Amino acid sequence: MAERRKGAGIIMKSKAMKFALLPIVLIATLVINGCKSDKVNAAAEAPPAAKVISGVDVSFFAVEHPELYPIVTATEYQTPSQLFVTGTVFPDIARTIPVISLASGRVVDIRARLGDAVKKGQILLRVRSDDISGGFDAYRKAISDELLARKQLDRAKVLYEHGAIATQDLEVAQDTEDDAKTTLDTATEHLRLLGTDPDDPKGIVDIHAPVSGVITDQEVTNAAFVQAYSTPNPLTISDLTTVWIVCDVYESDMANVRVGQLADIKLNAYPDKVLKGAISNIGSILDPNIRTAKVRIEVANPGEMMRPGMFAAVTLFSKEKRTYTAVPASAIVHLHDRDWVFIPVQEKFKRIQVVSGEQLPNNMQGILSGLQPGQQIVTNAINLQNAIDNE
Repeated sequence: MAERRKGAGIIMKSKAMKFALLPIVLIATLVINGCKSDKVNAAAEAPPAAKVISGVDVSFFAVEHPELYPIVTATEYQTPSQLFVTGTVFPDIARTIPVISLASGRVVDIRARLGDAVKKGQILLRVRSDDISGGFDAYRKAISDELLARKQLDRAKVLYEHGAIATQDLEVAQDTEDDAKTTLDTATEHLRLLGTDPDDPKGIVDIHAPVSGVITDQEVTNAAFVQAYSTPNPLTISDLTTVWIVCDVYESDMANVRVGQLADIKLNAYPDKVLKGAISNIGSILDPNIRTAKVRIEVANPGEMMRPGMFAAVTLFSKEKRTYTAVPASAIVHLHDRDWVFIPVQEKFKRIQVVSGEQLPNNMQGILSGLQPGQQIVTNAINLQNAIDNE
């Protein structure tokens, strides 16, 4: 009986362990099946392979009724090559005159200021100077010495006529009189150089304009001290009847510029006026930062309309002529700050970029690059572009 009970207990424990392991087996089976299912779904949901279509050119356009857009053949013309640069107006250095004071002192009156137009001989500054006092002192002493020397000479002449003195004594008196006159003349000229009148003694020096022009620099104010023969100069006058246009020409374009080369100049302030000039100097040193050389153009300034600091658009013309393309002006359409033309390709139109040049007679437009003579183009480009935009 005991053995039977023992065997029955072992069987019951074995069944209990089976029931306990059954949930674990079920969970493991579900996990394995879930992983397999995820892998299958990922492969099924993958996007299809991309199909690349080659040979599409977005510059080609197709429109309805292409026969409505006439075609013309581009022609050629010869003209000097052009180089477009920007420049700035500067005063002519050779015509820029400093206003200096030969007397040191303090400024008591300023009668012309920066930007004023002045005439030659006009009073610009008045300076109170102690140099005038010293000059008048020497001037008055020179007058007294000359008067005494003249009296001594007259006395010596009378004595010599009566045989009272020798010829040598007369010559000494004459030499003394000559020296006194020289000293007086020097003292008089010194006062005039300082800017004062010897006949009107005063401590004020008037500084006059040496030339006519415009004051382009001012370094003094009222009550400022002026030092003779030193910089900075109180004022600077520029003669603007002739000015410089200083342009920046890039290193890659230096081979296209020469001294004496003609130039057309358009000012931003006067876009309807074209001025003529010629290159007078090409800088020997390039700017290391922007790799440009300074090119100077001397230009007459009618009415002094060009003012220092103005910007200018300059067109440089070479002496050798080159062949360029000419098309009707209506064949060019301006988009996104660029010029374009349309050329026919079978039953479509291709838009290509060009660089426009100068306006030509008979409503023609020059093309510097992008199109060759003999190529066919659409004459009414703006109409074609509107048709493309409406589709």
